[in-house]
Amino acid sequence: MGIQCILAAVAVFALGQAWAGESETEAGAGETAVIEDPYLYLEDVDGRRAMRWVAARNRATQRTIASRRSFKRLEAQLLEVFDAEDRIPYIDKLGDHYYNFWRNKSHPKGLWRRTSLAEYRRDEPQWEPVLDLDALARREKESWVLSGFYCREPDYQRCLVLLSRGGADAVVTREFDLVSKAFVPPKAGGFYLPEAKSTVAWAGPDSIFVATDFGPGTMTESGYPRIVKLWRRGQPLAEAETVFAGESTDVSIGADADLGGDEPVQVVWQATDFYNSNMYLRRAVPAEPDGDETWALAQLAKPADAEASIHRGRVFIALKSDWPVGDARYAAGSLLAAELDSFLAGGAEFDVLFAPEPGTSLAGYEPTRSRVLVNVLDNVRNRVYVTGLEAGSGALEPLFAADGFRTVSVEPVAAHEDDRYFARSNDYLTPPTLSLGAVGEEATETLKQAPSYFDAAGLTIAQHWTTSKDGTRIPYFQVGPRDSSGAAPTLLYGYGGFEIPLVPSYSPGVGLGWLARGGVYVVANIRGGGEFGPEWHQAALKANRGRAYEDFIAVAEHLIERGVTTTPQLGILGGSNGGLLMGNMLAMRPALFGAIVARVPLFDMRRYHTLLAGASWVAEYGDPDDPAEWEFLRRYSPYHNVDENTAYPPLLVTTSTRDDRVHPGHARKMVAKMRDMGHDVAYYENIEGGHGGAADNAQSAYMWALVYEFLWRELGDGD
Repeated sequence: MGIQCILAAVAVFALGQAWAGESETEAGAGETAVIEDPYLYLEDVDGRRAMRWVAARNRATQRTIASRRSFKRLEAQLLEVFDAEDRIPYIDKLGDHYYNFWRNKSHPKGLWRRTSLAEYRRDEPQWEPVLDLDALARREKESWVLSGFYCREPDYQRCLVLLSRGGADAVVTREFDLVSKAFVPPKAGGFYLPEAKSTVAWAGPDSIFVATDFGPGTMTESGYPRIVKLWRRGQPLAEAETVFAGESTDVSIGADADLGGDEPVQVVWQATDFYNSNMYLRRAVPAEPDGDETWALAQLAKPADAEASIHRGRVFIALKSDWPVGDARYAAGSLLAAELDSFLAGGAEFDVLFAPEPGTSLAGYEPTRSRVLVNVLDNVRNRVYVTGLEAGSGALEPLFAADGFRTVSVEPVAAHEDDRYFARSNDYLTPPTLSLGAVGEEATETLKQAPSYFDAAGLTIAQHWTTSKDGTRIPYFQVGPRDSSGAAPTLLYGYGGFEIPLVPSYSPGVGLGWLARGGVYVVANIRGGGEFGPEWHQAALKANRGRAYEDFIAVAEHLIERGVTTTPQLGILGGSNGGLLMGNMLAMRPALFGAIVARVPLFDMRRYHTLLAGASWVAEYGDPDDPAEWEFLRRYSPYHNVDENTAYPPLLVTTSTRDDRVHPGHARKMVAKMRDMGHDVAYYENIEGGHGGAADNAQSAYMWALVYEFLWRELGDGD
């Protein structure tokens, strides 16, 4: 695969130091006054007092929600679907085999397995087990979750396997032999890293790039590695060569290599904040006679906020802002390509592979051996195009257009070998299909088709538009009965951050937990997301955050105006940044909603940057230590905007003890504060699960059953 400059999206476990919270009410203009926050003890993740509080709240929720027959029925239905053997086993080609990671009833933690393409085409393919996570967990008495793996190109005989305890972002890194199907012990030269927020990649047959916690001073203020080293097999980690050292104020540092092409390519990336980065090409310097080979870094002259990747001698640049180059000016949201050597020399001529038009945005791109697959969103509908890899290859040609509201994603089967691709497609009511295609061939082969897991008869998908407070048109998707007979329980979902688009996708949980009960499901494409490119995201950054909230309110009000639902029947749901959205809906417009669910949420925007990964999100939200920025952040900090004299709709907050990205203290403190004010708030904290909230299918079924049972009890008939 090609090499991409990756902006950090994860964080290490690092408990922020306990210091007093702040309040504007006791300070003059532009100042903040320090007062005591009585709930700081709940930021002590595993502290005895905090965990007693968690246990008490969990027991209360189990009594009021999880003890109901309808909850147990839904939990069983969800688990049956999550464990179903007729799900699509998605595959990745590594060498001569096609690999899949599979969880089911007999392997709740998962089985890494492989097969051939010919065997995969069968209705019931035979799989060769490679790594049994359940057996490993039993043997080592650890709740291992497979977090990922990086396999060595081009032979694919060794992999770096990332194992997480309970689903946290922090991982243990161990080398695995795909031939013997066993871990390589460190005593036998195997690479091993203890639990940390590490970034690793193969640099050669017997060397890896490693960015990890090397000791005091080696992590950024965001809790990411600050230093990347080249570690050779058999060498003590302490003697590994430093390749690059960033600043403590950076978000993260890392390195990667593409060893599968005709010429190996190595890069170093430096994320200076969440949206800006530097990228360096690492190349060997010809040695002097009798001298040692040396290496040098050449910085790619890309805009700081642009994403870049390298594939087969070409550099690709996805722009986030307008870029003037000589007499040309390339628009934000464009995808450019150029010859790598010319680009490094400063004389590159760019091919414009995609330029946005009104309503369109770049959803992604994937180079194959001789082509580039370009995925475009057109008013939040997928269109996939193809162009040549070489310079001057011409305009984009349609590869295929998704029918209706179908979401399509494409990825190369083996990017250095041929022009084949896997295509995945689905929508809210259509189960996923996995197809195999090749550029130049008109027909695609359907490899797998998932069955329907809920009855979609009589349901339809529609796209509607409303107008936000500032006049901006906001789209949203609505899924519900084709022939509506009046207002119905309605669940409105939103996110609105980090340039992440919300596109139609098939969810058995939504289907069984909501649609099958007669509910209407709505997804709001608010600003802050990536539905319409960088400008749509940037419109709701920092001081403009309120635009995302105004957009969401506009969608909610439009649903009521159209007679789809009523306030007592309107529930809202969001997680992570979407949990912050939920908190602001609670604080800003409590009378508009009938019930609210916030999953793994941010709530305390005064301290978020001191907790775990929070410092890395300052570019999205703002810096609360800057009085000017705290002035607008204070307005969007739910923890500081709830009070005892307001009537709030029923609220359920869920999180995970092992979430080392968004600190569980956000959820804990908000619930404790509101309960002490006399508000009835439901809470559940899964002990495992990481930022996803669940570490296996059984935990997922339980957590989602809580969400839908709570919402239906408050908004529906309670059955």
